[in-house]
Amino acid sequence: MTAALDTARALLAAWPVVDGHNDLPWALREQVRYDLARRDLATDQSAALHTDLPRLRAGGVGAQFWSVYVRSDYAGDHAVSATLEQIDAVHQLTDRYASDLRLARTADDMEAARAEGRIASLMGAEGGHSINNSLATLRAFHALGVRYMTLTHNDNNDWADSATDEPRHHGLSPFGEEVVREMNRCGMLVDLSHVSPDTMRDALRVTTAPVIFSHSSARAVCDHPRNIPDDVLAQLPANGGIAMATFVPKFVLPAAVEWTLRADENMRAHGLHHLDTTERGMAVQRAFEAANPRPVATAATVADHLDHMREVAGIDHIGIGGDFDGTAFTPADLADVASYPTLIAELLDRKWSPADLAKLTWQNAVRVLRAAEDAARAEQSRRAPSNAVLT
Repeated sequence: MTAALDTARALLAAWPVVDGHNDLPWALREQVRYDLARRDLATDQSAALHTDLPRLRAGGVGAQFWSVYVRSDYAGDHAVSATLEQIDAVHQLTDRYASDLRLARTADDMEAARAEGRIASLMGAEGGHSINNSLATLRAFHALGVRYMTLTHNDNNDWADSATDEPRHHGLSPFGEEVVREMNRCGMLVDLSHVSPDTMRDALRVTTAPVIFSHSSARAVCDHPRNIPDDVLAQLPANGGIAMATFVPKFVLPAAVEWTLRADENMRAHGLHHLDTTERGMAVQRAFEAANPRPVATAATVADHLDHMREVAGIDHIGIGGDFDGTAFTPADLADVASYPTLIAELLDRKWSPADLAKLTWQNAVRVLRAAEDAARAEQSRRAPSNAVLT
């Protein structure tokens, strides 16, 4: 493994990781209300976070989609303003650490950041509730730099069904289809992580641009509703999109699914949201883990998903979306953003070629964003901004 790790680091120096999803902005909101002096990312933050600049460098990260997520129990204008605060936090990060981070809006920006030795910083809004059913708000988010929107989070919204809620629309409503069309016209990637299979299929039917799954793995390998069915993976070549495998144990390791349900119930019994990763929330999680040892995922677990996703969708349609700082637990050897070389070494041991790994880490994601930009120019030549409203 030592030789494979050396080779992995060399590969990542040439073709660094584009990670599809990191929840650092929400962690900064919850822990220190965006007080960056208290979480100085230029220094080791491993006691509180999965992410800091030294570990991003050690992990070979060249581009990061920072999630500007807000919880789905935030509603209406509260959801909009909280998302704006999240967007502002990313702008603060790129301003404060300008020698390491570069705000990126386009595929060309990503390539320029790589040439400069900086980490391209993109944004993804996680959950369509963030726009409060307003296409003008969607356009405003795009103007501020948001380059994907996950159509739902863990709950249905007024126009799309989530993977982890009871069916309400059985996919996308007519307004939901209009949201997808307007995202295509703007150049905002349609992110299908978190959505139901019917919503996935509806979005693939409607979209004129490639879609992404910013942090989802293969349902055939781990039967969790957050993962992607094979029939949907098989549609990605025709669509041109990309599925970015996540590291979250409950989504990749079958034995972890039931354990996590019990851990979530324990969090709620303590009056906490099950996704709470504050100091108090993590103390409750660690106490539960000590009393109930959890099944442990590894890089090999994630590689099993990537092997399957490559087989079904093809090497041109897969990527990586770790979900660091958005999960209480990580695989044993993928503990933080410094860990990507371990996964690449595992894939090298499975005979993935350097050319395949370059597509997985960098080339596929850049190609998909560029294709969305091309599709947006075509859509803008055909039609004006939509002023549709939810009815």
